[in-house]
Formats: sequence, C-alpha cells, structure tokens
Amino acid sequence: MGAGHAGAADVIVVGAGLAGLVAATEIADAGRSVLLLEREGEQDLGGQAWWSFGGLFMVDTPEQRRLGVRDSLDLARQDWLGSAAFDSPEDHWPRRWAEAYLQFAAGEKRDWLRRLGHRSFPVVGWAERGDGRAEGHGNSVPRFHITWGTGPGIVEPFARKLAAHRETGRIVLRTRHAARELLLEDGRVTGVRGQVLAPDDSPRGAGSSREVTGEFVEHAAAVLLATGGIGGNEELVRRLWPAELGTMPESFVHGVPASVDGAGMLAAERAGARWIHQDRMWHYTEGICNWDPVWRGHGIRILPGPSSLWIDARGRRLPAPAYPGFDTTSTLRHLRTTGHDHSWFVLTRKIIEKEFALSGSEQNPDLTGKDWTQVAGRVRPGAPGPVQAFLDHGEDFLQAATVPELVARMNALTGEELIDAGELERTVRARDAEVRNPFSKDTQITALRGARNYLGDRLIRTAAPHRLLDPAAGPLIAVRLHVLLRKTLGGLETDLGGRVQRSAARSGAGALPGLYAAGEASGFGGGGMHGHNALEGTFLGGCLFTGRQAAAGVLADLR
Repeated sequence: MGAGHAGAADVIVVGAGLAGLVAATEIADAGRSVLLLEREGEQDLGGQAWWSFGGLFMVDTPEQRRLGVRDSLDLARQDWLGSAAFDSPEDHWPRRWAEAYLQFAAGEKRDWLRRLGHRSFPVVGWAERGDGRAEGHGNSVPRFHITWGTGPGIVEPFARKLAAHRETGRIVLRTRHAARELLLEDGRVTGVRGQVLAPDDSPRGAGSSREVTGEFVEHAAAVLLATGGIGGNEELVRRLWPAELGTMPESFVHGVPASVDGAGMLAAERAGARWIHQDRMWHYTEGICNWDPVWRGHGIRILPGPSSLWIDARGRRLPAPAYPGFDTTSTLRHLRTTGHDHSWFVLTRKIIEKEFALSGSEQNPDLTGKDWTQVAGRVRPGAPGPVQAFLDHGEDFLQAATVPELVARMNALTGEELIDAGELERTVRARDAEVRNPFSKDTQITALRGARNYLGDRLIRTAAPHRLLDPAAGPLIAVRLHVLLRKTLGGLETDLGGRVQRSAARSGAGALPGLYAAGEASGFGGGGMHGHNALEGTFLGGCLFTGRQAAAGVLADLR
C-alpha cells in the first residue's frame, strides 16, 4: 500500500480498544472525519476491554443505595487520594485528572452510559477493601459496578456507533495497520508512518502474524494515541520494574496478549512526548495458569472473597493487610521479599463455591450472556461452571482430605519440600480457633464478618465463617498463585484535553502540538491519575473518560 493522501481525515486515531472507540466516535459525532488505525484484525475491536469483567467505579448510585451503601464524592475523594499517595512534582496533571474523574464517576458517568444502552448488574462488588486505615488505600464502600454483559457489554455501544459512522464514511477503519512512527513538521505532529501487515483471521487475542506487506503514511491535523500499555512486553516491564517492589518474578503469567507492548508510548517518546511515572504498574498476585489459553502464557486473575488463608511459598501466613481482595500493591511488595515467585490460597470447597470469581468475560458466561437463569446458579450450592473447570483441569488447583495430604501435593507440584505439614496445620488450627471466638483478635476473621454485614457479599461473595478443618465444608483445596502482569499506571503526560505534553529535556514545557492520548497510553489520564494504587473499576472508566476528554480537546483545537 502506498502513502495516504495528505489530510484525508481530520483526525487519526491509533488503536481501536475502548479508549480509541470512544474518542473516534465522539469526534465523528461532532461532524469531523476520522481515520482509525488498528494493528490487529477487526475481530479484536475493543481490545482488552472486551476481555474484561466489565467493572466500573461509580459513586453514590441507585444500585449502591438499594443495597444500603452510603457513598459520596467526599468519601470517594478520601479513598482515591489515600490510595494514590501523590508525592511527586510530576503529579500535577495526574491530580487534576483524578479530581475530574471523581466528578465524572459521581456525576454524569452512569446517566451517559445508560443513554448508550449500558446496564449494570444489581449487586455492586467490593474490590480493594484496603490497608486498614481510614485515610489509607482502599474502597471504604462497595463501588465495583459490573456491566450486564461484562466486557463485550461495555464495548458494544461504541462498536455500534463505529458501525454507523463507517456506513456514512465519517470513520474509516483500517485494520492490520501498525503505526511505527509519528511524523513531525516544525515541531508539530502531522501524521503517522507505519507498516501494513498481512491479513490474519486468528481468534481474538491470539498472537497474529507480523508479516509486512507494505508501508503507509497518513497525515491529519491531529493524531490521537490509544494504543494501550506495556503489560504484554516482558522485556519492557522488566526494564521499568519499580525498585520499591524488589525484583521482578522470573515466573509469572500474562494477563494481556503480547500485542500490548507499549509501541505507541515508545513512538511518542521518540517524537518528544513526555512519558512520566514509567515505573508505576498494577500487577495482580492472584494469577492462575489458564487451562484453556488464548494467548502466550495466558493467566486468569481470581477475584477472591475474603475468607481464604493466604500463605507464601513456605507455608507462612501473609501479614495484614495482605488478605484476599484487600491491598494488591502491599501484597505484591511483601511477596517479593519471600524469595519465591508463587504463593498459595488454602480454602475449602464451601469457600470456593461462594467466593471465587474469575476475571474475564469468557470466565463469566452467565453475566456475559445476560442469562438470569445461569446467574441464579451463583446463589445455589456448587461451584460456578468456569471455577469447576479449573478444579477439574487447572494445574494450580489441588484437593485433599487432610492438611498432610494437601501439603504433600503442594510440594510435589513445586518439586520442592518447601512447606512443613505440621507447621501449616498449626496455622490452620489457630485460624480455626478464632472462627469459634466471637471476640477474635484475628483481623481477617473480623473483616470477613464485617463483609457479611453487606447484603451483596452475603448473597454471592462471602461464605459463612467456618473452620477450614470442618469436614462438612471440605475437601481442603490449595490454589497456587502467580504474579499476573497487567496494567500500566504511568503514561504519556496529558492535560485535561488529552493534549500530550512535551519532554522538557528536549522541547521545553507545554503541549506537543497535534498529539493527543487516551486510555492506558495516557496512564488513564494525565500520565498516571491512579498514583501508586488503583481502586479497581477505574481502568475501563479511565478509558471512557480519557476518550471523551481527548476527543473534546481535539475538537476544541480544530475549531
């Protein structure tokens, strides 16, 4: 393919994930023409959002109020700032974005989405329950609104808008177009240069061919990058791994495909853009090997309830606040001091049936398929089908009648005699003694009792407190956990209009004219609106919000 016609579209949007779809369709809604470039095939429209559980952070909603949850913008701000722990001069724009996003989440976000046809599952989830301090990290109340239809349900309204704009020619979509370089003229970004890749009908998410069949050059008045983060690029993650988390694991699983490689951020940096907080990342500690993988090293994250006993590779119980579902970064930081790359949940059949949810649209066919009959199964006895499939086929799942039998299987799986059965049994019995004690000093037991005060948790997320060694709750189960590489919290520094800022070392302060960014490539806003920690449900929301804001910035500058 030869070079494109100069100015064939008003705006070039690079990347057709959620942020790119939002930005492109918002710009087209305003009457401007858009060239949407996507490296993968059309089957990958929606990017990582399609694979997601579809959780959205929203504040003081009817769904919360119906469940007795009292939330407010002030409380959400306290939680966000306590979690973000902004501490750098580079946090100027991230702070501004955080406040703007909080206003959005407590304001028009829900109504805007509902006008597009979006609906939420009525039970609001409670993610990242916190580090135990009122002013510290975590959500004080449940705010995780699950999309009815999960990830595909949140992509669908914008895919529908894209199709309508393609019909009119307002948006031209070119798939298998890999943008490699930003074009500069007199210090302004004027277009992109890249490679045309061979057609490839590989399934969504699977590795696709990188065979080059041609080159392209396209020019426009504005270029908007929505190319995602770096989580699938092992080498880049390792190079930027934060020192405060120790060394990066040698063994891990991938929560995103290899195509999430940071190419857009690297190209922008080469063109003079400022990429800040490069070492801020969000990786999960509850990853399991997918028994039915789609991409290389495909891992699934367990969304755990609060009851499982979490132990390190040697069988030692993790300290507070490293409890299931409480404080991701603190848990990762602790695990990187243990000398091993894996840890374990020890639990019962009763706990796994009630508390294990698996992140991903494909792991939740009832919610994804909007099937109320299947959803009703979540409150009936028995493990959900996808969870049972991991019990049956997952290499990380072990079952036994007694602690010594379970430990023998755990040590056999790792090939090392790391865990002493007697020591682990003493830990389990000590924990069980606290379950029978209504005045427990065990803060995890206190937390799970507190969780059951919330109707949503009592219905589908928290098992009734019981002894792990209660035969009626068994068998015992051990789940080996891996670090799962996932999100980039830092990104291209942007103002509230999505305008990418210049690298001060190269170009002085101010925006890099003609260049905009949205989604994970912009650190979900400003180059890192989450700061050091995320509250969950904020990644998809960040894509939605930055897509809208960057589109507004482009439209304002094109006037």
